[in-house]
Amino acid sequence: MGRRLVAAELEEDPERAYAHARVARDLAARVGVVREAVGVAAYRIGKWAEALSELRAARRLTGRETYLPMMADSERALGRLDRALALAHSPEAATLSRSSQIELLIVESGIRRDQGRPETAVIVLQVPELTDGRVRSWSAALFYAYADALLEAGRTEEARAWFARASRADTDGDTDAAERLQVLDGITLEDLDPAADDFDDPPDEPDGPDGPDGPDGPDGPEDTAEDPG
Repeated sequence: MGRRLVAAELEEDPERAYAHARVARDLAARVGVVREAVGVAAYRIGKWAEALSELRAARRLTGRETYLPMMADSERALGRLDRALALAHSPEAATLSRSSQIELLIVESGIRRDQGRPETAVIVLQVPELTDGRVRSWSAALFYAYADALLEAGRTEEARAWFARASRADTDGDTDAAERLQVLDGITLEDLDPAADDFDDPPDEPDGPDGPDGPDGPDGPEDTAEDPG
């Protein structure tokens, strides 16, 4: 069981990580850390209902509330926005670490967007850490979510500035902030490819005596002269 959990943790492919975690659950279904591993693995591959079930079980077995952001996001993905908001505003949310609280606020901002309330989605993320000048491990995710909310609210120039901040903070490449910034700037991949000019069509050759339709071209007569010798 332990080796399967380690394999699930180290595996880069989400589907394989999920498969390892499921085997561990078959071996030790009443161990909280095992149910947590299955829930996280299921969440990462979009198995929302299973993620919820496993994370609820982990919560009961361990007493930890660290799964609330993933649980709320899974409820949101299933379209149960009221349940997702209830988790986000539950008394247990106040006991989370600050990084988990920010993660939960990002989920709530997404819920507000799903409700058609983009300005509220913006306000939800206006926390002190947004503008205090410090960059933390979760700053890129916060800046990115804020930029996304601004964009949906029609505040394009502000969104561009925050996508730029997210891109600078995202040293591990966890978001596509740089690509979103390029789209807002009207830059395409072809614009960034220095070899793109090498594939321009050559200019057409003029028709005439030496052109493709001239006597020496493919449509002209063959040279039938015999060797005088």
